[in-house]
Amino acid sequence: MRCSPHILVCFPYSTTDKAEARRFLQSRLGQVADERYVGPAAERVMFEDLAKGLLTDYEVNGKKSLREVRIRLEKHLLPFFGGKRAHDIKSADVKAFIARRKDQKASNAEVNRELAALKRAFNLAMQAEQITRKPHIPMLAENNVRQGFFEPSQFAAVLAKLPDYLRPPITFAFYVGWRRGEILSLSWDRVDIEAGTVRLYRGTDKNKAGRVIALPQVLRDILDQQSHEHLSQYPDCPLVFHRYGAQIKDFRGSWERACRETGLSGKIPHDFRRTAVRNLVRAGVPERVAMMITGHKTRDVFERYNIVSAGDLEEAARRIDERVATRMVTNSVTIAGTSEQIPSPDSPQVPVIQ
Repeated sequence: MRCSPHILVCFPYSTTDKAEARRFLQSRLGQVADERYVGPAAERVMFEDLAKGLLTDYEVNGKKSLREVRIRLEKHLLPFFGGKRAHDIKSADVKAFIARRKDQKASNAEVNRELAALKRAFNLAMQAEQITRKPHIPMLAENNVRQGFFEPSQFAAVLAKLPDYLRPPITFAFYVGWRRGEILSLSWDRVDIEAGTVRLYRGTDKNKAGRVIALPQVLRDILDQQSHEHLSQYPDCPLVFHRYGAQIKDFRGSWERACRETGLSGKIPHDFRRTAVRNLVRAGVPERVAMMITGHKTRDVFERYNIVSAGDLEEAARRIDERVATRMVTNSVTIAGTSEQIPSPDSPQVPVIQ
């Protein structure tokens, strides 16, 4: 068979069967005509190459979730997709992976984190021009948004059961809603005691945007105490919150014990993030300012954290009662020498007359 001298088709393997060679050549010519031929280099890219590129990206960019991604690759993605050429992985294979993980009782959230890693691996390979196509990777619906938050009495109860060194950072979390890592890594070079402000530099928080906040008096008092302790006992420790001069890394044991002893088992420190959002909104702080304080980048996520509690509903009912009572008094009139209260037309007690 003769073909155009301008087309070079490379065979990934050799064969002495003329019929098989002819079929393969016809297939390759068809791919060239349809602009689907990707060349031998892209055809040799294996899923293991994509996994390696993903880990390299996380390492180079210093992403904190490197360990989690490595676990997802080693435990689930590589056992399923390993040994396959990247271009041979189709949407049907992704769906088969999802079905397998669901059979293993994995939650939609767990599967989605693994699918996100898979999608990122393919995208990086596309950007590096290692491959020329990728499969469609669907994401599963998640309905596991946490609804927990702390009422003031619950916060006070848990705080009383915590070790002394944990009370300052937990109080900080209750009022400003910062992420745990942002609080525990806060250093003195980002604190202005006199101005009463704390700063996160650009790139040091999750959203890479940085922010500065003015502290309420309760937190100013705490930072004054921490500063005195820093200067008198731990001058070499750069951290605002620490455990006797050492970094606080894991306090799950102390936290779970305090929650258990106060009848609040199941509460997590991240509940303070939702609590702070709710408290800021209830205090009348504009949403834009509240988002700047807590570090929420999008309004959708901020609204998801702005949870209504039973106490909020009771407060709403109390305000309605007060409004009705006020209008009843305001609309009092004197009829025939006696004082008679006439309900306001917009009072819920008045029927609509047509």
